[in-house]
This record gives sequence, C-alpha cells and structure tokens, in this order.
Amino acid sequence: MEETDYINLISINPNIRFGKPCIKGTRIAIVDILGWLTLGMSYEEIYENFPEIRREHILVALSYASKREEITRLIIA
Repeated sequence: MEETDYINLISINPNIRFGKPCIKGTRIAIVDILGWLTLGMSYEEIYENFPEIRREHILVALSYASKREEITRLIIA
C-alpha cells in the first residue's frame, strides 16, 4: 500500500467522527475496521455487514495503523 492510497481512501474531517481517520465517503473509522478484525471478523463478514467497505479499505486501514505505529516509535526514540 502506497502513501498516495491514504489520500485517495482516507479522510480526516473534524465534523465526522470527531476527526478520526475514516474511509473516504463513509463514517467508518479506521479504528472500527481494526476493531472488527481484532474481534475475529473475516474480510467477508465485514463486507457483508458493511457493503461500502472493499478489500482495499481493509488493507489501507492496516497499512495506516502500521505507519502510525512507526511514526510513534520514531517520536519516542
């Protein structure tokens, strides 16, 4: 997943979900997707429950979380 994908797939708007990063065009936050995966939901279950979510959205959520963790480690170091 490239950084340009973040721009195309993730939006941050202070008026939507209190500024949490969300899948563009939805109110589904990155943290929601990560939470569903943590609960053991499969990609297919997520698609069934949230038809606006596609595979690329799940992958960008995972990539975003990974990059955010890297940035946090750099700031602390």
